[in-house]
Amino acid sequence: MSRVYNFSAGPAVLPEEVLKEAADEMLDYRGTGMSVMEMSHRSKAYDTIIKEAEADLRELMNIPDNYKVLFLQGGASQQFAMIPMNLMKNGVADYIVTGQWAKKAYQEACLYGKANKIATSEDQTFSYIPDCSDLPISEDADYVYICENNTIYGTKFKTLPNTKGKTLVADVSSCFLSEPVDVTKYGVIYGGVQKNIGPAGVVIVIIREDLITDDVLPGTPTMLKYKTHADNDSLYNTPPAYGIYICGKVFKWLKKMGGLEKMKEYNEKKAKILYDFLDESRLFKGTVRKEDRSLMNVPFVTGSEELDAKFVKEAREAGFENLKGHRTVGGMRASIYNAMPIEGVEKLVEFMKKFEEANV
Repeated sequence: MSRVYNFSAGPAVLPEEVLKEAADEMLDYRGTGMSVMEMSHRSKAYDTIIKEAEADLRELMNIPDNYKVLFLQGGASQQFAMIPMNLMKNGVADYIVTGQWAKKAYQEACLYGKANKIATSEDQTFSYIPDCSDLPISEDADYVYICENNTIYGTKFKTLPNTKGKTLVADVSSCFLSEPVDVTKYGVIYGGVQKNIGPAGVVIVIIREDLITDDVLPGTPTMLKYKTHADNDSLYNTPPAYGIYICGKVFKWLKKMGGLEKMKEYNEKKAKILYDFLDESRLFKGTVRKEDRSLMNVPFVTGSEELDAKFVKEAREAGFENLKGHRTVGGMRASIYNAMPIEGVEKLVEFMKKFEEANV
């Protein structure tokens, strides 16, 4: 069976050459006589894997020396609690709520201190990014929190909020490594890897060292302290070893592709093909304000629930998988992460044109 075009929002498409390489090494990783899946995380071979993965990520993102890179578990959702537990020294944090995941992070933070919702786009089903140039930042806020790319709603911060000197914390799960980023603008930048980087089960946290202390909220479990993992190079307990190995391969693939500048160009080209079609289509329309559109997640609708369902069904039959929109918004969504080839988007648009002709 040939591979489908997988437009899933996550777990998502991975580079084919990475999968092939992993398949070749499945039974015997570089002469060790075993799979990475079976390997001790304390072994010399694995030590090389995790150290190389970190070094390649540092190179790709140009991560300064005063930031730690942590490979953790629990997904982005566990960070919703870890962040306030570790950073809420004054017990205050400001949240910009631009989608479901930022909302969940905000609700979680409310359990640990005073979380202020200082801006939101809930009034229009999160279809835009609010103006964040002059927000009512709390004087004693420990940090300002954003979800930079909203997977469900297809919006993206093109300009980071003016935090008025406060630490910026960003969930970048669905735009991780899709374009260059200035790490120094953030105190914490983190994301689950299952969209753009690897298999589900790993979350990468890039955190400035001055934010890693023993001064955490009372009752914070040992496993939920950043210091625990930073002091032990992400090996305090058994890490998601195989997942990190695949991430490492994706980092090497990205370097081979020319790094994040090249990736951004490629992603812009892909997204333009789809957005240009949506802008001129008589049947389909995008749901996001133009200036806030994500390069990674493209939601669209026909205006009819019956037609949406028909489209998703026929698309699947034609080899386009996972185009159904998130259950909270309906419609369709094409997630076109780094590993989605350009011909996948071209073929999707071709199919959409045919569907439009048959159904208008």
